[in-house]
Amino acid sequence: MFNVENKVIAITGASSGIGEATAKLLAKHGAKVVLGARRTEKLEKIVAEIHTSGGQAEFKAVDVTSRQDVKAFIDFAVEKFGRIDVIYNNAGIMPLSRLNDLKVEEWDNMINVNIHGVLNGIAAGLPIMEAQGSGQFINTASIAAHAVYPTAAVYCATKYAVWAISEGLRQESKNIRVTTISPGVVETELGSDISQESGKDALKEFRKVSLQPDAIAQAVLYAVSQPDYVDINEVIVRPTASPV
Repeated sequence: MFNVENKVIAITGASSGIGEATAKLLAKHGAKVVLGARRTEKLEKIVAEIHTSGGQAEFKAVDVTSRQDVKAFIDFAVEKFGRIDVIYNNAGIMPLSRLNDLKVEEWDNMINVNIHGVLNGIAAGLPIMEAQGSGQFINTASIAAHAVYPTAAVYCATKYAVWAISEGLRQESKNIRVTTISPGVVETELGSDISQESGKDALKEFRKVSLQPDAIAQAVLYAVSQPDYVDINEVIVRPTASPV
């Protein structure tokens, strides 16, 4: 039913939330998944669960802000399974704060993880996919790529950038599919690093109506499972009752 069996799919930010849910769902449908994140103890547990369920999975530590780390992660996937069919650039952070809080280090961290992390994934995988003549990049943006909210100016800027990078890559590619996944509010660890009360209050308000990670995993499965000649360019997934 789903065109994902035996596809080799590398996922960053895979130790929890959307990344974890996506890895499990894709493995359930026969994909060979390679999980990457900094928290290897969590990755090891998730991979063990996938193996117990009869799926194929490997893991490797990766810091997406390091170009060398991301290249090593993608090379590891190719070494284990012989090719790379999909790279899901999913890692992201969201330390919300008002601009006049001047959380400049948090701004830098968001730019490094949310933008450079995606670019590093593209840099690592694009030459391989071009040599193969096929492949797919999936990048997690957000509804924040389509609107701006108080406390989220920098976060929204990073997600606008993810959307723009994805669209540019799509226009430049003939044989490589590019999908942007733009989730609405999801119950994950995203935002756990918020240090300002203004940001914490905003997140509580946003999460009054929210999705579970499985809803986004289903969107990824949908995008990956299309025939090779079909490129799902963007999927926006919101809670039905969401006002934003």
